Amino acid sequence: MVETIDNALITIDGYVWGVPLIAFILIGGIILTIRTRGVQFRKLPLAFKWIFINEKGNDNSGEVSSFSSLMTALSATVGTGNMVGVATAVASGGPGALFWMVVTALIGMATKYAEGFLAIKYREFDDSGNVLGGPFAYIEKGLGEKWTWLAKLFAINGLCAGLFGIGTVTQVNGIVKSINDYFNPEGVQSVNLPALGGFSWITVIASIVIATLVAIIIFGGIKRISKVASVVVPFMAILYFILGILVIILNITEVPAAIAIIIEAAFDPKAFTGGIVGSVFVAMQKGMSRGIFSNEAGLGSAPIAAAAAKTKEPVRQGLISMTGTFIDTIIICNITGIAIVLTGAWQIEGFEGVQITTYAFQKALPFPDEITAFIIMICLVFFAFTSILGWNYYSERCMTYLNGGKSKTIKIYNALYTIAVFAGPYMTVTAVWTISDILNGLMALPNMIALFALSGVIAKETKEFFKNKDNLK
Repeated sequence: MVETIDNALITIDGYVWGVPLIAFILIGGIILTIRTRGVQFRKLPLAFKWIFINEKGNDNSGEVSSFSSLMTALSATVGTGNMVGVATAVASGGPGALFWMVVTALIGMATKYAEGFLAIKYREFDDSGNVLGGPFAYIEKGLGEKWTWLAKLFAINGLCAGLFGIGTVTQVNGIVKSINDYFNPEGVQSVNLPALGGFSWITVIASIVIATLVAIIIFGGIKRISKVASVVVPFMAILYFILGILVIILNITEVPAAIAIIIEAAFDPKAFTGGIVGSVFVAMQKGMSRGIFSNEAGLGSAPIAAAAAKTKEPVRQGLISMTGTFIDTIIICNITGIAIVLTGAWQIEGFEGVQITTYAFQKALPFPDEITAFIIMICLVFFAFTSILGWNYYSERCMTYLNGGKSKTIKIYNALYTIAVFAGPYMTVTAVWTISDILNGLMALPNMIALFALSGVIAKETKEFFKNKDNLK
């Protein structure tokens, strides 16, 4: 029965993430890159500078600082996609998937810029000063009321993605899998759950503890979520970055060969997989879908957090938003990918997900295996946990748009979200990731339509902004 469901989901995923959607997202990013004159390359240093500098003369419109909004967005993006998703992409698409992941990120930075720009330009405030913004807002206000159906379609897909996919089951499944692999490597199943099968006590206890912590935080709203994210995300990202630098330094003689394999495999996967991976398209599909899963450029999720920033300048927030894609994929995902390729971890039979990543770091670092495995487990736990929090905010905002912000409904939704977090560990890895891929694709489609339609507005106002040198101070 489980195998039948997995196969059905894989078939649906193949249709959703087929050539049309991949091409749509890729072409959209290219068009935005051209129309903004390569803003992601020209203005990246300025973007990083503005992360830490408050806007002059800001009237404090918004709920959190630009830094906090970026950390909230990163809390959702820097998660299992960086550690488990990369491993899954390489295992199923070959080393070449990493190349297409990077290509997607470089182009996706322009997409993320556009999303952050539109999030500020078209956001709305309620009587209490709370912000409602994101694709549903810029679709309805930017394209007009006749496109409200498309805005609602995005909101419904975003709601489902948070509740059933990338926000809950994917993240908590990765957390519990990592904890189990460390504390219960023999895979002892000591608890039999009706209709689900055998699980360890670690799985049961972890699911309860994680769901409880999530409930405590998410009922506090965006300010509590951003407060947690602003502390945890930078600390864990720096720790993981240091590990990655150590991997590169200690294996520097093997890194060029690993990079060469990644580039060559992007165009000839069979040469490196013995025919296991069938085509360039498979490498592209896995790399791009996992890249979008990881950095969420084009997905439409990050602009929901960007809309809450205390700024009145769309261009400024657009630049800050695009740094998230650079940090997430160009830096963190590549750290994971290079470690996996240079150690050959992706070829170890029987390993999947975080097991591949853990093995790679154990082989690449001189520390005892137990210590390395513990550090990787801690990184994954915190990355994924903050992703659960960030995606709760995204999906809650989608719910607010759909129901007009009725507090009782929001509380019910948060309760359901907590239940989904609790249930996540009891699903198969294949099902979890495939469901997330499908829902990601369904979110991306209406969002990319809006970005195409509003690209002229983005290009015009970006050009006008940079003409005024006072804006660059």
